[in-house]
Amino acid sequence: MPEPLTAEPKITRRTRREMPTDGPARARLLPAADHATLTWKNGGGTTREIAHFPSGAGMDDFIWRISLAEVRKDGPFSEFGQVDRILTMVDGAGMELTVDGHKRLIDTRYVPHALSGDAPTACRLLDGKVVNLNVMWRRGQAQVSVAIVRGCRALSVAVGAQSLVVALDAPTTVAGLSLSRYDAALLSCGEAELDTAGAAAVFTLAGA
Repeated sequence: MPEPLTAEPKITRRTRREMPTDGPARARLLPAADHATLTWKNGGGTTREIAHFPSGAGMDDFIWRISLAEVRKDGPFSEFGQVDRILTMVDGAGMELTVDGHKRLIDTRYVPHALSGDAPTACRLLDGKVVNLNVMWRRGQAQVSVAIVRGCRALSVAVGAQSLVVALDAPTTVAGLSLSRYDAALLSCGEAELDTAGAAAVFTLAGA
């Protein structure tokens, strides 16, 4: 089974369209209060959608999708063919997953775990509900990485890519925007400063 994903993958090649650009990044605030609550694909729970691409896409035709899923009971996760995902537990005591017959214990917050959306996955809660921050993307149609950031970091968003920042547990500022817990900021094309009093998730989202 794949190991937990704890660092961004090494970039081996950049096209001209993917090179960073000078100047401040464009930023759009996505308040937690505006996240739409949707039913899981298999009907077993609910998720609060933060952002997706392309605009208007549903469960069957998104290129990438980022959401907060509440898991309140034991049961199966939804399956997504030809989709990869990274799951990060952000609240709760933890869960034991059975992924394609193999056990995986997830009992530490803010540790990203890479999973295949194709693999049958069942969840057993350790002690009450958990909240998972998920990113899913179509295999071969996007390149995605996740980093958990504490303190300050300079962000650089390449032309043709986007970054999404989610405040996890404390006030966070990025590109001049102030974020409370689970607020998000979508950044494109430029430089930005991130400063968090706790932890923030930074998603890097690029075309294949």
